Amino acid sequence: MTTARQKIRIGDLLIQDKVITEQQLQNALAQQKQSGHRIGRILVDLGYIDEDSFLRFLSQQLKIPFVDLRRYEFDINLVQRLKESYARRYRAIVLSDEAGVLLVGMADPMDIFASDELERILEQPIQVAVVRESELLDNLDLVYRRTEEIASFAEELDEELTEGQFDLEALSLDASGSDAPVVKLLQSIFEDAVQVRASDIHIEPDETVLRIRQRVDGVLHEQVMKERRIAPALVLRLKLLSGLDISEKRLPQDGRFSLLVKGRKIDVRLSTMPIENGESVVMRLLDQTEGATNLEEVGMPAEMLEVFRKLIHRPHGLILVTGPTGSGKTTTLYGALQELNEVGKKIITVEDPVEYRLPRVNQVQVNDKIGLTFGRVLRSALRQDPDILLVGEIRDTETAEIALRAAMTGHLVLSTLHTNDAVSSAMRLVDMGAEGFLAATALRAVVAQRLVRRLCDNCYAGYHPEAKDLTWIKHILGDEAEGIKLKRPVGCHRCNNSGFRGRIGVFEILILNEALSDALRRSNSSDFVRLARKTPGYQPLVVSALRFAAQGITSLQEVFRVAEQVDESSDFMDVA
Repeated sequence: MTTARQKIRIGDLLIQDKVITEQQLQNALAQQKQSGHRIGRILVDLGYIDEDSFLRFLSQQLKIPFVDLRRYEFDINLVQRLKESYARRYRAIVLSDEAGVLLVGMADPMDIFASDELERILEQPIQVAVVRESELLDNLDLVYRRTEEIASFAEELDEELTEGQFDLEALSLDASGSDAPVVKLLQSIFEDAVQVRASDIHIEPDETVLRIRQRVDGVLHEQVMKERRIAPALVLRLKLLSGLDISEKRLPQDGRFSLLVKGRKIDVRLSTMPIENGESVVMRLLDQTEGATNLEEVGMPAEMLEVFRKLIHRPHGLILVTGPTGSGKTTTLYGALQELNEVGKKIITVEDPVEYRLPRVNQVQVNDKIGLTFGRVLRSALRQDPDILLVGEIRDTETAEIALRAAMTGHLVLSTLHTNDAVSSAMRLVDMGAEGFLAATALRAVVAQRLVRRLCDNCYAGYHPEAKDLTWIKHILGDEAEGIKLKRPVGCHRCNNSGFRGRIGVFEILILNEALSDALRRSNSSDFVRLARKTPGYQPLVVSALRFAAQGITSLQEVFRVAEQVDESSDFMDVA
């Protein structure tokens, strides 16, 4: 601790070593007076020095270690000796215990007050190390999981619900306080879900246990609790939050509510369904803090993004985005709307449900129970003088025909369709009952997409594919397969031992030319498929996925999963 206590003016040392100039330091100091941020962070933000160079310089001057947390193996029990509240307040994490001295990583090792407090709290001598702040915050979310806290609150709630006081109506009144066990349990469940970037939470009562599952990167992870009878209390509380009928347990219900979790505004779409052992609840979590994704963040390759941009800036026509549920279609469409949302354009969306609120966009949520269907809203929307229409999903002949006619009469129409690939989507419109000439005249392009899991950049490993897999790869990529280097998942604390962290979109785009439109007009599916696969620039989903694997972004197993979904392996020779 002696070296960390020395009063060092880091700016002067950086000038002395000619890392920055006097003028750059003065600029940073002036900004520091306004923001109050650390001088090192400001120098990095201004681009005067990169973060790694600054941290290594700090490490050298203070004679303390610099620890790269990306590949660090944490001892969870050791880390949790420092409470999460202190870890976040002082931007610190316990790394190791050697000879009775704790090594503590800090984003600001020059904060003498923080290091003194940490030593007092931990009741043990500490040695400070410098770490990247962004990596520190990421790892705090991973190492301070809420699983034990959830189990503890579940046990507390179970004890409160003794046989003599199992009154859910009374519980609904008592649960208004933040100290009620059911409230604390739900708060922990939501906080844990947000920390691991879960898209959905499933609450499923079984015969003897309660399962709470989280969908992370498309895969469910489970926590099982023996306190089975707390399930009705959880469902009741969630129904109250969503404004649903708490007495109705025989029919499915849908609701929505918002809450603030760890400083982030989360919109929750809730669905209940009666099952054999009670009611199952599934909640879709939508992070509204940053709003809808920009088109650049969707994940399209640069050349495909350029083509897509040209399409959405055309004054009229229908553009379809297709794929199964959970493939990112809505994210892509909202990205397009973000770009098209200008003062001079009137945009109306018809959705079920509305996922993100967009300023200046007239968003309508359909409600079949009161007759507010896609078709009815679309007919009304066309009388509202729109320039752009977004139809959440084309589900039936009526919606398809209205959308196609709107696209023919000077409107840009964006919509989704549940199909396997771009080639089959155009014919699906005809199969749904739309006239061939309507589809041929209005349809401009179809984008198909999937989401594949990204390999965790902390624990992947290189490997050589088996001979049969290599043959398959060469069959698809041809010369691109030469010298291909693949990576496989391993598993570590950062990715919850899955080997994957995050997802990326895989896309294919089919632009209708004169020959394709003619085949569609004649409703000739065989001609349409044959011509589509030979269209210049057309690249199937599996080819896109395999290129990501070749770049080390995803694994070959994820490519196989995409191939199985679209079932087009027999046609690779025609399109490779």
